[in-house]
Amino acid sequence: MSDPKVTLENSCEAALALGAAPESNEAERTKSTAESSAGFYAHISRLSTSAVSRLSDCCHGGAKMSVLAYSRGKREINQYFNIENAKLLALVAVFLLLIFHSVSRNYGGGDTCERLLSSGRLLGENAWQPYGCMMHRYKSNEAKSCLSEKHIAFIGDSRIRQLFYSYVNIINFEVKEEGMKHENIAFEDGSASLKVDFLWHTEVNSSMKESLTSWTLEGTSLKPDMIVLGAATWSIKLHNGSTEALNQYKTNLTSIARLLEKLAEHIEVIWVLQDPVLEDHLSEDRKMITNQQIDLYNEAALSILNSINSVSKAKVQILRASRLAAEQTISKSLDGLHLPRSTRDISAMVLMNYFCNKILKPIDGSCCLPRPPSTLIQKLTACFFILSISGYLVLNFICRNNHRENKLPKDIESGEEKKPSIAISSVAGLKIPFQSVCKLGLIMAYFYFCDRADIFMKEQKFYTHSSFFIPLIFILVLGFFYNENSKEAKFLNREQTDEWKGWMQLVILIYHISGASAFIPVYMHVRVLVAAYLFQTGYGHFSFFWLKGDFGLHRVCQVLFRLNFLVVVLCLVMDRAYQFYYFVPLVTFWFAVIYGTMAMWPQILQKKASGNALWNLGLLMKLFFLLSCIFLLNYSQGAFENIFSCWPISKLFELQGSVHEWWFRWKLDRFAVFHGMLFAFLYLVLQKCQVLSEGKGEPLFSHRISDFLLFISVVSFLTYSIWASTCKNKTECNTLHPYVSVIQILAFILIRNIPGYARSVYSSFFAWFGKISLELFICQYHIWLAADTKGILVLIPGNPVLNIIISTFIFVCVAHEISQITNELAQIAIPKDGSALLKRLLGGAGFLVVVLLLSAQESKL
Repeated sequence: MSDPKVTLENSCEAALALGAAPESNEAERTKSTAESSAGFYAHISRLSTSAVSRLSDCCHGGAKMSVLAYSRGKREINQYFNIENAKLLALVAVFLLLIFHSVSRNYGGGDTCERLLSSGRLLGENAWQPYGCMMHRYKSNEAKSCLSEKHIAFIGDSRIRQLFYSYVNIINFEVKEEGMKHENIAFEDGSASLKVDFLWHTEVNSSMKESLTSWTLEGTSLKPDMIVLGAATWSIKLHNGSTEALNQYKTNLTSIARLLEKLAEHIEVIWVLQDPVLEDHLSEDRKMITNQQIDLYNEAALSILNSINSVSKAKVQILRASRLAAEQTISKSLDGLHLPRSTRDISAMVLMNYFCNKILKPIDGSCCLPRPPSTLIQKLTACFFILSISGYLVLNFICRNNHRENKLPKDIESGEEKKPSIAISSVAGLKIPFQSVCKLGLIMAYFYFCDRADIFMKEQKFYTHSSFFIPLIFILVLGFFYNENSKEAKFLNREQTDEWKGWMQLVILIYHISGASAFIPVYMHVRVLVAAYLFQTGYGHFSFFWLKGDFGLHRVCQVLFRLNFLVVVLCLVMDRAYQFYYFVPLVTFWFAVIYGTMAMWPQILQKKASGNALWNLGLLMKLFFLLSCIFLLNYSQGAFENIFSCWPISKLFELQGSVHEWWFRWKLDRFAVFHGMLFAFLYLVLQKCQVLSEGKGEPLFSHRISDFLLFISVVSFLTYSIWASTCKNKTECNTLHPYVSVIQILAFILIRNIPGYARSVYSSFFAWFGKISLELFICQYHIWLAADTKGILVLIPGNPVLNIIISTFIFVCVAHEISQITNELAQIAIPKDGSALLKRLLGGAGFLVVVLLLSAQESKL
């Protein structure tokens, strides 16, 4: 059985780890930061040293010398390749990438609108990826909103008619391709007062010219807002691909191009290049329509339109994306001429993005999306960081000069070194916070460049099983490879909980970047991981309050600062609501609930319960009261929304003017924290009664009970996975999730902790990431993913694998640095002195009031 005093200390340490809160004294926090910086590389060194010692015992002569040489080389590599040097390398990479993308943007030619129309690749059926930007998938209501009181015209042959129908189906999917084929077609939607016309013109001739001329007349009210046109196949067919027909096509298009140029001064004009054909599938009367002929007509159109665009301010846009998509899908054509439906839908969605992104500004449609103007709060935040950087440079200059002038010369009479003046010491003391803020300012600039400035490219996610499971297997192999013995074999010890947070965070990152939410079985398992984080929150904070009874203001402020500092800064820099980073408000809310539950009268702690077992019943009644409140809020959405819609609380929980997102997130894992608190209570009571065996190599219970619980845990774990894998509907599965997620969480805990050998080892690889899991979760929003997690950040265009490697390397370095900055500033912002802390809190409250007032003023403008 374990020593109660040692057990108490170890339980407190584990509680802090699980609660994702900073340690309560500065020495432990500094130690944790140092371990986070060097732990991974120190582990590699220890593995190397251990291997060398074992091999040295059994090897002689040359083999022994080889092992020693390997060990020396390994030590030299570890000496130079550490987290600090990795950060310097990441800084250089960011600087070079900024230069590269800025030069490419300004001198490489082509903005995101041109990229949308002219380049891209097919990811899968009906999934098109423009080069360097993201396409939004417009729904019917969005299309109607964008095209309200607009007029769109399509001009051309049967292939343009098919494009017209695909475009109309975005607005109204019930419209069918019916009626006479070789005639004009009109579509109107009275609810949105929009009109989309198709004009049947099979050739570039005088008839097409007359239609265009009518729209150039002064005062005409029939002029469309966008014209989409193209034709060639009928000219090839009617004239049997003759050279004379091609020359006539060039002459007619040159004449029409002047009209298109004039129209482009006021409206959008898009020429559609001819798609390839599947020659083997063409009917006999179409055999003359060859890809060689189509290429000649496309070259003629490009030559004429580009020559017009080069001397004109208004450009006639050219749609090449349709042809690129058709090259990969024409083999699915039924008649060899007309494209499959999925390809036509891609072209229609490209056109919708081209026209509507400028109007609706969807966050996941970065193609043709203008850069949002900076808000007043963003400008003030930028000024603050610029002044901080300037202040740091001035302080650094002063300290350097003082260092030169006061090199601590020895006193001639006493022989002792003179102490630096108080002024010099105070100036040097200011360097630390200024340095931290300066580094934070540079990091925030990188955040802004990645996800707000139009510098780096963005691409949309596209889920495939390989994009999720291959990286998952890779990191699991790495995690198992880097393992070592724990310092202790206690239940949920510190190393194990860091490991738990680490591997869960890595899985969540892979889930987000691969777009795996589209695959319901993966989605349901990741929902369990989020619930497990909240379970840890309940377990950790409950254990801390139960064991230590520290309800002081200093402790509370430490936790709140650690959780919210980065998110508050991002809200200011990235112009996003606090609720946008939903996990932090969720954890902060539940910490406040745990604190209120444990701190309210009567305060029941382990010391009090040890004297009288009835206090344990009192604590269970408290937990039952908490559970009752959760049930009441769950069954009264109206009351829930009324509570969290009250100003100023609403500013913390509203997203786009509604608390619906907060309701969804809260309801989805509403019991996870309660489960964590209850489990912590049961475990600590059993531990106090010395029922558990927590020695190294010992099973947690007797062999018979341990084997039985282990069997039940494995069966439960697999049963949940089978159930999650059979889910067909997210809504139905989410309804059951709050009640059943705890099964897999508890099963994992028991499987991981019942065997003594399992408690005695941990993965240092996962544990390293676990120490910065909060920063990883938040930073991914803007510097690994893009467009507020809707897409993927592209630092290395054209090479997805290398891009993921480089962006991940920078992302992890930034997250680690932010973790260190947060710990450094927490020591300054949260002093232990009560009066100083109250002053800081008043200052913080004043700052938040100013931000709220400025935000309210901005929303009125």
